[in-house]
Amino acid sequence: MTDTIPSWISGDEVFGRVSFETAVRAIQRGLKAGIDPTKDFPRSVLPLNHGQLILMPTQSSEFVGIKVLTVAPDNTALGKATIQAVYLLMDALTLSPVAFIDGAALTTLRTPATSAAVADHLAPGQVDHLVVFGSGPQAWGHVEAMRAIRSLGIVTIVDIDRRRATALAARVQSSGLKSRVGSADDVRDAQLIVCATTSRTPLFNGSLVRNDSLTVAVGAYEPDTRELGSELITKAQLVVDDIATALREAGDLIIPIAEGVIESASLIPMRDIITGVTPVDHQRPRVFKSTGMSWEDLVVASEVFRAS
Repeated sequence: MTDTIPSWISGDEVFGRVSFETAVRAIQRGLKAGIDPTKDFPRSVLPLNHGQLILMPTQSSEFVGIKVLTVAPDNTALGKATIQAVYLLMDALTLSPVAFIDGAALTTLRTPATSAAVADHLAPGQVDHLVVFGSGPQAWGHVEAMRAIRSLGIVTIVDIDRRRATALAARVQSSGLKSRVGSADDVRDAQLIVCATTSRTPLFNGSLVRNDSLTVAVGAYEPDTRELGSELITKAQLVVDDIATALREAGDLIIPIAEGVIESASLIPMRDIITGVTPVDHQRPRVFKSTGMSWEDLVVASEVFRAS
C-alpha cells in the first residue's frame, strides 16, 4: 500500500458498504479459513472517573486494528450515547494507518453479525417468534442480523423502558416484520431469544425456555454481571467466542461455574460449531454467550475498508 491520508468512514458509510448478511458470512468464512480466536490479544478494560476505557487490538495477515471505546453509564441522562468508539485500521506490513472507522457503528454491525454467524448453526430452521431484550442499537442490529439468516415470524421487544421498547417495535414493524412489545414470560414460546441489555442480573426465568430454542446473550461483559440465570445455563449446550475469554469476562458463565452447577469443560468455542468439529445438540436448549472479541472487529472492519 502507498502512503495516503487515512480516510474517515462514517457510521452511515459502514452500513452502506457492508450488509449484515455480508458481515455474517465474513465471520463464518474467516473461521473456516483458519482464524484462531485463542491467539487474539486480550482487551483492556480501564476504570475512569465516569466510566470505562476499553482497548481492543488485534492483527491479521493483511491488517492491524484497534478499537478504542468508552462506556459512560450516565450519558443516557445527558442525551448522549452510553458507548462511543473509534476504530483505527492499519496496514499489517508497514503499520501505516489506512482508515478511521466509526467504532460504534462497527460494533453495531459486528456483534449481531457474530451472533448470527453462530445462530445460523444453533437456531432452529424455523423461527416463528424472536424475543429481544433491550431496545438500543444492539437490539435493533440483532433483529437485522437474525433476519439475514432466518425467516422471522413475530418479533417481541422487552425492555424496562416501555417507551423505548415501543419505539423499537415500531421501527421493526416499519421494516416489514410483525412486532410488538411484550414481557419476559414471552420466552416460553420463542425459538430465538436475544439479550442485549445493560442488566446486571438475569432477565427471565430460564425454566420457561423451550428445548428447541437458542438464546444469545451479548450485554454482560464483566465477571460479576449476567443476563442469564443458572436454570438455563445448567441445561443448555453452551457456546462461546473463546473459552479463555469467557472464563475471564463472562459472568453468565463464571457465576454458575462458581456455584458448582456447570464446569468450564462444558464450554464449546464457536469455531468448533461453525467448522463442524462439534455437533449441535438439538435435544436441549442452546446458548451462545458472546463477550465480543477484537478479531471479530477486524474481520468486519476489513470488509468495510475493502468495499471503498
